[in-house]
Amino acid sequence: MKDLFEKIKENRGPIGMHAKESHGYFTFPKLEGDVAPRMGFRGKQRLNWSLNNYLGLANHPEVRKTDAEAAAAYGFALPMGARMMSGNSNFHEQLESELSDFVKKEDTILCNFGYQAMVSAIDCLVDRHDVIVYDAEAHACILDGVRLHMGKRYVYKHNDVEDCEKQLIRATKLAEAQNGSILVITEGVFGMSGRQGRLKEIVELKKKYKFRLFVDDAHGIGTMGATGGGTGQEQGCQDGIDIYFATFAKSFALIGGFISSEEHIVEYLRYNMRSQIFAKALPIALVIGALKRLELMRKHPEYRDQLWVITHALQDGLRKAGFEIGKTNSPVTPVFMNGSIPEATNLILDLRENFNIFCSMVVYPVVPKGIIILRIIPTAVHTMEDVNYTIDAFSKIVGKLKSGQYMSEKIAAF
Repeated sequence: MKDLFEKIKENRGPIGMHAKESHGYFTFPKLEGDVAPRMGFRGKQRLNWSLNNYLGLANHPEVRKTDAEAAAAYGFALPMGARMMSGNSNFHEQLESELSDFVKKEDTILCNFGYQAMVSAIDCLVDRHDVIVYDAEAHACILDGVRLHMGKRYVYKHNDVEDCEKQLIRATKLAEAQNGSILVITEGVFGMSGRQGRLKEIVELKKKYKFRLFVDDAHGIGTMGATGGGTGQEQGCQDGIDIYFATFAKSFALIGGFISSEEHIVEYLRYNMRSQIFAKALPIALVIGALKRLELMRKHPEYRDQLWVITHALQDGLRKAGFEIGKTNSPVTPVFMNGSIPEATNLILDLRENFNIFCSMVVYPVVPKGIIILRIIPTAVHTMEDVNYTIDAFSKIVGKLKSGQYMSEKIAAF
């Protein structure tokens, strides 16, 4: 028998095994200053493409003023307790009502954290007789929720509606045999590839199969649709989404999340969702901040319009320059390159230290060996100058990558 700590010491995990070399630079970097396209990193200003601040609300003067006033008036302790016991307020209920209207659902439950909410909601909604069908590239919060499921689950190939139907056929046979139900789970926008989930086509499958659809629209809320109401609105199938989830961590530039559905489903979640029953409610200051952000989303569609101006300029420019950005049809912009992990680290060092550009790097084990993804998140507060400078810088670094310079260079001390 092994000692638990000794076992952990021997196996640090696929990412943790590189912690000593990467910590503070490639992992757990410290960005300083106001949330904006340019932020401090290790004493220098960098052009930052790694912020989930799609509409530029994080540093909006009205948002900053509201946040400060709400914190001064209520602090961050109030309400003290879980909502079911002592943590409810008029502000919480107002936000739930306004969110319901925004995403066109009957009712909404606020959640303390997006990740926690998704895991807990899946656990709450299904029992061992039910069957889950989910996308192969679903976010980690969905995968962790599915892992808690005591019943059967079937995974379908990423964004493959034909394979989804195959899994629904299998799920239907099993659910009928054990008197269970079927829950299909996918995403509105996949955060790594930027591709929209094929929601409309999955909704169409309801004509042939009996299931409920649960959509994680973390990257779609505020960015997609005529009013920012999400990817279901964008695709004209919001009514077919039975359970709609979104987080405040992206377009809202805040913390927390929400789940919207039919009134009796939301009531069931309120009284059975363990992560909300046994956890302290969102502080009123954060709820008031979310109300202000939602107000700005509704009143200023030009923020979303500007996000798409920057997004189209960036993506069109990258494609024109010969870069592979996959099939993204959202603001999420992955730039695919071929190279090893050592090459990727040298490339990022060059990009940050010599071009003063900060963006996220994705390598194995998140993607297959030999693939490097530089993920760019455009925002409404980036400029055309930022776009042009970045495309020019990327053209230079990809030339170095192809010529083998990053393989031969020694990783600089940091």
